[in-house]
Amino acid sequence: MGDLAVGARSGHDGPEEKPERPGEAASPTEDHVGSGNGPSDGGTQESDEKDRPPKNQRSFWKELPLLIGIALVLALLIKTFLVQAFSIPSDSMQDTLQQGDRVLVDKLTPWFGSEPSRGEVVVFHDPDNWLVGEPTANPNALQTALSWIGLMPSAEEKDLIKRVVGVAGDTIECKGTGPLMVNGHALNEPYVYPGNTPCTVDTDGGQFKVTVPPGKIWVMGDHRQNSLDSRYHQKDKDQGFVPVDNVVGRAIVIAWPPTRWNTLPIPDTFDQNLGTIVPGTLGMVGAVPLVLWRRRRLTTRLTAENPRVSGHGTAG
Repeated sequence: MGDLAVGARSGHDGPEEKPERPGEAASPTEDHVGSGNGPSDGGTQESDEKDRPPKNQRSFWKELPLLIGIALVLALLIKTFLVQAFSIPSDSMQDTLQQGDRVLVDKLTPWFGSEPSRGEVVVFHDPDNWLVGEPTANPNALQTALSWIGLMPSAEEKDLIKRVVGVAGDTIECKGTGPLMVNGHALNEPYVYPGNTPCTVDTDGGQFKVTVPPGKIWVMGDHRQNSLDSRYHQKDKDQGFVPVDNVVGRAIVIAWPPTRWNTLPIPDTFDQNLGTIVPGTLGMVGAVPLVLWRRRRLTTRLTAENPRVSGHGTAG
């Protein structure tokens, strides 16, 4: 028998459909959607995706411990390398800082070798029992944990806060009630507590003249008559000077309470040229006039002895 034709005639004359050969399956009918450029089984894939159950998203409560852990690590890194909060425990820096203020201290710049500058308010570790006899706080477990990660000021660290008035090589002097002298220049100190004098007249350290050695700074409180600063520790192992290595960082802003928010810039009085003049430089400055005078005198004598000799050189 001959091969059977697949399908039926459409009722009009036209080419007959190609008979199906044995072993060949009839091609399925294709449903084209849109422009016909998509995959032929697009409808099937879409229906399969709809039939699949939705993926279960992680619960917020399951992610919360991870978020807290990341936040704690970041806070600890910030405290260690960038910024740390400190609480002001006394009135020695009034009116610049009040007791109970919270300041933020820049701890980053010392990592790059930056040293304290005149006029900065700095936090530093107790050099030699400056805080002996001072009452210590007894924080609870929560306060201890928050201070450890930097979210609260530390109550256990033995730190002080004062203003730098002298760096290595500076000569600082107080006579009578002042003004305070740095390398022979008088400081105009509007930040000194109202009613205080820049220098204190007493025999315990208020009258002094010191030269800051390398690697040290000289610090004083803005409340001059209520600050046990470098002046009153000249008998300790560092003679009142604070080692630069003890400096935690510079206080840059009063962060709390909101009504006290303010920055802590370097006062304008420290913008004047307070640098010391190297003795060798002074010697050179003094030697130049002497050399010129001696040269002029020698030229005058040679001119008088030999008319052919000119003050500007030798005649040809």
